Order: sequence, then C-alpha cells, then structure tokens
Amino acid sequence: MRKPLNKSYLAIMLSSLLAACSGNSDMNDLQQYIVEVSLRPGGPVEPMPQFLPYEAFTYSAASMRSPFDVPIMAGTNVAQEPATQVQPDFDRTPQALEVFALSNLAMVGMITRGNTTIALVQDEVGKIHRVGVGQYMGRNHGRVASVTSTEIELTEIVPSGDGGWVERPRTITIQR
Repeated sequence: MRKPLNKSYLAIMLSSLLAACSGNSDMNDLQQYIVEVSLRPGGPVEPMPQFLPYEAFTYSAASMRSPFDVPIMAGTNVAQEPATQVQPDFDRTPQALEVFALSNLAMVGMITRGNTTIALVQDEVGKIHRVGVGQYMGRNHGRVASVTSTEIELTEIVPSGDGGWVERPRTITIQR
C-alpha cells in the first residue's frame, strides 16, 4: 500500500514543479536583456600566439669524465693515491664540542694559569666550555693547536674528495 502512495506523491511533486516553471510573466526583463546583449557589436579577437618549434637539447659532455669519479693520472689507468696519510682517529671518544659546527662556536674569553691559557668557548645553546691545547672541537675532527688571549688555532681533518683526508688550519677569534 505504501508503493502506490509514494508514486502518487512523486507525480504530484513533479507536476507542481513543472507548473511553477511554466509561468512566463516575470521573464520579460530577462528576455529584453538577452536581446540587448546579442545586438551589441563584438569586440576584437586577439590573434593566435606564435609558438616556437621545440628544439631538442643535445648533451655534449657524455664522452667526458664524470666529475664524481676519482681522478685518473694522465697516461695511466690508475687512480691517484692520496697525497698525505692523514686520517682522523675514529676510535677516540668524541668530546662535547665536536657535535657543533665551528661557525656556531664563539670564543668569549680566556683564563691564564701560569704558562697555560685556556679558552672559554660558547656553544649555540649558550653554554660556556673550557678548551685547552690538544682538545677537539667542531664536526671535522678539529684539534686545538694553540690558545692565545685573542684566538684559538686548530687543525681540522676534512675529506679531500679523492678518498683521502687533508688537514685544514682554522682560527676562532675572540668575540668582543
């Protein structure tokens, strides 16, 4: 009994919807506007853009040595040996300042006791550390060579790019 009632309800709704849309009395202004717009002259049409033909790129360095390969001595097929036998001590226990980059460390003072000068170094967190000759600091295995009243001189061991290591001197001056 419900199905015939639903069908009749749906039929009544559709017929009332169609009857509501069929009224033409309030559309005179809309029809007049459409006629006015269609009688206006059209604007100029922009010309089609000119597209340049695609030119394929030819890679000309395919026959050259890759910059990521180990350099080979001219005339031989043997890779160049590292110039020095420098290598960091990986078995050593890292010290506190080796987790910071040297650019994030600042010498803020020094203490002198007898003939020994100890530098005061501030890390990026703001903590002050005492650093003496022979201690390590920085991420590149930097060992302190000397401490003066104005600077810390240290030697870093960095990769040379050909599988070896090279020493690089660095200096941290006091921040005033």
